[in-house]
Amino acid sequence: MTVARGESPNSSRRIFLSLPLILSPFLARDAEAATRVSSTRVWPANEYTRVTFESPIALKVQHFFVKDPERLVIDIENVELGTALKELAAKIGTNDPYIQSVRVGVNRVNVIRVVLDLRTEVKPQVFAVPPAGEFGHRLMLDIYPAKPSDPMLALLNDDVADFGKGSGNGTGDQISTGVREPVPTDATTYSASRPRKDGPVPPPQQNNKLADSTAPAKDKSSIGAGDSSVDNTAKWNKPQAIASGRKQPRPIIVVVDPGHGGEDPGAIGRRGTREKDIVLVIGKLLRGKLHDDANYRIALTRDEDFFVPLEQRVQRARRLRADLFVSLHADAFIHPQANGSSVFALSERGATSTAAKWLANRENEADLIGGVNLGMKDGFLARTLLDLSQTAQINDSLKLGKLVLSELGEFNRLHKTSVEQAGFAVLKAPDIPSILVETAFISNPDEEKKLRDPRYQDKIAGAISDGIRRYFAKNPPLARA
Repeated sequence: MTVARGESPNSSRRIFLSLPLILSPFLARDAEAATRVSSTRVWPANEYTRVTFESPIALKVQHFFVKDPERLVIDIENVELGTALKELAAKIGTNDPYIQSVRVGVNRVNVIRVVLDLRTEVKPQVFAVPPAGEFGHRLMLDIYPAKPSDPMLALLNDDVADFGKGSGNGTGDQISTGVREPVPTDATTYSASRPRKDGPVPPPQQNNKLADSTAPAKDKSSIGAGDSSVDNTAKWNKPQAIASGRKQPRPIIVVVDPGHGGEDPGAIGRRGTREKDIVLVIGKLLRGKLHDDANYRIALTRDEDFFVPLEQRVQRARRLRADLFVSLHADAFIHPQANGSSVFALSERGATSTAAKWLANRENEADLIGGVNLGMKDGFLARTLLDLSQTAQINDSLKLGKLVLSELGEFNRLHKTSVEQAGFAVLKAPDIPSILVETAFISNPDEEKKLRDPRYQDKIAGAISDGIRRYFAKNPPLARA
């Protein structure tokens, strides 16, 4: 067995010592008092890479850096070298942006040393998370770049005069705007997803591409192909400024928030379908549909499988000065019979139903499941409900939610026929209309099957995008300096 030793803050030497499988009698004796790490997980993403150590008891650790080359050393006390730790090195992928490799070995009695060979200079966060849900004690190691890129700032600094020509940055970072094809801005150009009860939609524009190359092809039977009827819906498909022939002064910024991610799988259906995976697919489809319209810029709070704390989701939307915030979910309920789509807005006075309250409490626990460094919180969400502007935000959110709900009702049963309200933490931006869409109940076997269907996913994304267009046709975005 090869064991990494001798790495210290004052030395960059690496000494490898071969030891027999049974190190010594006193090590074997003391190992009885040590615990084993029960599981290790690695979540690589462009924003940061998370390494998780899970164990029956809280772990005590120390960490330090070694330079030339860059290494991060973590000493975990009172543990033994079990299978989970031995398998950690194999979980580091070749495409990990920050970790090149991992070495694990015995440093001294009941102390395991984990050495991360880094690709670049990093700024780690190391913190413990108490048991939550099905998880035991967890030690989180979040590896952030020392000099992170800022795609949000690049998005805001784009020349708004050229936004109709397509200016997505395509970085794939945590706020991802994708890549948009050049799109004409005349009054007849927009995308459509399916026929409507109040009139057929025009055929989609030529070369209509989704931003996500892996997205399923649209079902031709659901987009009104070949329908020559007169269009009765063009007015709500584009902002008033463009409908009247005037140039849109700036793009409309919509932040799409696929819920959960990384450590937090969200709800899990009987067939093993994970909420975090479903809403990420729908989020990318929604981004693609709105990117086809040159009047929009779309940002995802995550476009990979990693966790974003609730507070950061809100902060990112505010930093972008978003015009809308849409959080996507496919939740579970205590009764598997629960079914149908729902739309929620924030409430200052309590939930509008028992189910709404239950769902809000469950979603607000996402930080406990996903693992949040509580030392980094600044209390933003705790203060926002004191802001008087919250009332205006809720009114606008209800308007948006009603339109999205009516679009969802075109093809799916509604759990409630009106927009519900509850204290969802992720909806608490005081100055951005915000809704939470429950696409379906993943705890219902029939709806779980639908959520796995690419055609249903595409219909959900189309309904939300159509609702957003209808909202801005009636409520053009405010001008900004």
